[in-house]
Amino acid sequence: MNISTILDQIDIGAIALPEFQRGYVWNRDQVRKLMLSLYNEHPVGSLLVWETKTELVESHTRGDGKLSAGTVRLLLDGQQRITSLYGIIRGRSPQFFEGNEQAFTGLYFNLEEENFEFYAQLKMQNNPLWISVTELMQNGAGTFMVRLLEIPDFRTNIKTYSERINRIDRIKSLGLHIHEVSGADKTVDVVVEIFNNVNSGGTKLSKGDLALAKICAEWSDARNQLKARLAKWKKAGFDFRLEWLLRCINAVITGEAMFSALKDVDIATFQDGLNKAEKAIDTLLNLISSRLGLDHDRVLGSIYAFPVMVRYLVLKGGRLENYFERDKLLYWYVHTLLWGRYAGSTESVLTQDLHALNEDNALDKLIENLLQNRGDLTIKPIDFQGWSTGARFYPLLYMLTRVYQAKDWDSGIELSKHLLGKLSCLQVHHIFPKSILYEHGFSKSEVNALANFTFLTQETNLKVSNRHPSEYFAAFEKTQPGAVATHWIPMKPDLWQIDNYREFLNGRRELLAYNANQFLNSLLSGSIPEPEQTVTIEVSLSSEEQALNDINGWVQEQGLPPGQIMYELVTDIVLDLAWSNGLQEGKSQPVALILEKDNQVEAAANSAGYLYFTSIDTFQYYVKHEILALDVTVQEAPVLV
Repeated sequence: MNISTILDQIDIGAIALPEFQRGYVWNRDQVRKLMLSLYNEHPVGSLLVWETKTELVESHTRGDGKLSAGTVRLLLDGQQRITSLYGIIRGRSPQFFEGNEQAFTGLYFNLEEENFEFYAQLKMQNNPLWISVTELMQNGAGTFMVRLLEIPDFRTNIKTYSERINRIDRIKSLGLHIHEVSGADKTVDVVVEIFNNVNSGGTKLSKGDLALAKICAEWSDARNQLKARLAKWKKAGFDFRLEWLLRCINAVITGEAMFSALKDVDIATFQDGLNKAEKAIDTLLNLISSRLGLDHDRVLGSIYAFPVMVRYLVLKGGRLENYFERDKLLYWYVHTLLWGRYAGSTESVLTQDLHALNEDNALDKLIENLLQNRGDLTIKPIDFQGWSTGARFYPLLYMLTRVYQAKDWDSGIELSKHLLGKLSCLQVHHIFPKSILYEHGFSKSEVNALANFTFLTQETNLKVSNRHPSEYFAAFEKTQPGAVATHWIPMKPDLWQIDNYREFLNGRRELLAYNANQFLNSLLSGSIPEPEQTVTIEVSLSSEEQALNDINGWVQEQGLPPGQIMYELVTDIVLDLAWSNGLQEGKSQPVALILEKDNQVEAAANSAGYLYFTSIDTFQYYVKHEILALDVTVQEAPVLV
């Protein structure tokens, strides 16, 4: 079947895309190579379609377009090629499209050099040698021939240019072989299996993708329903991924960590599992926010403890018996994030903990599993030696601030109280200012040590600015006596001097460790006092955190997957922003941003096979040039060192 006919078949609904297919993932370089192959009439592979009765799959296709009556062909292999061709020839995306249209819009062809490139104003504007491929496809070769004949300098090469223009126009008439899967024995399950096998050699699909593919094949609205839940939590400050939610659902339904356990689950059971998981997650987020003060995703830490907690809550009928049980569950949860319970082999550890829920005294068994790895769950001052907001103990510092009602130094208001006003949100504050520490030769890890962090309102943080702690501590002690000490500050003035900075850190670590153990032991014994009120307060991002959020948003605007902020590569090695599966899963190597130079972090990233960048400019250039294959101008290209 020729390409033009295939596109016509899409327009009338005779060819469609099954819901279980992932979205469009090609980049501009792949589109360009496809067009060059077709221009040279090289083979580009055949298509695989599933021919079936329309009424059997009408609710299992992507998009809102109407399907043809009788039978329909669903694309199992060839979506990326056909979507690219549709976008270039029609000048718009097909109705089933989901992805980044920039990958196929603005394609141009150079009549002299015979190469395809995407529009670059400096290179192509007012240069008649560059012609729009979409305009040619839509208006035909004759229109361009008339235009070229009007340019005197082109008349000597008009025959050559004419032949090249016609070769592009003839792409619409090239035939693609279509393999058909049909027959009564080809059920949805069989077709999904064929789809998985065919695609295993292309863009790699995660285990979660494959599990969701089967679910979507039988319940067309599954992906939208899951995304709706994720959107609800994101609005509340918790940005989770679809695969994480699928793990929670899997745990509820099967009690297993492996996605293969969903293989024989029917849709009614899956829908019930989704509803139960949603309610349990809502309950847990409210509980963790109110009881522990962890009210946004950057301080949750151990999100893969959720499948275990969700399963436990569902087994208990959706509610915990009393506050002893609740606090013991939270005690376990906090220790999973402190000791990186799920930082390594997630599925194997999840399996162990999920199976523990089948035993009597399940919470005690979960704690026992932790003790087998740790030997001792007591927090020591040395545990607060981590640095950066990506350190495991950062959430604990935030938690202690909330549950112990630390006071704002200037206003005296408890930071766990509801705060109003633009300048009342919480900010991370360096007790000893960074600029002063760097001037005195302290390293990055010492400057950004956890023990040098605390939380203040934005208004107070602005007032403190770069002042020396020996100055502002004394001032706040006069206006708000005792407020400074609520942040576990050693109240020995000699430790507030820059020469004694390391002794200050040691003293504060001891105070933090002591109070952390008091808090966690109170959780375990059930003696921790109830908070006076349940509130969520706004947290202001630091300039570095905001930069990471901004670049992550920019990546998503390019149609690429979001990275994970503060990704724990190995114990105590945190990458500021990482794509562990690459910006294009299965087609590019792992990528990371490391905003401040650190030899240990860079060595670990390099050893793990990461391509890492230490500036946002060079990272963006890489994305544009290597991933999106955009024509980056010389002015945009950074100096790579």
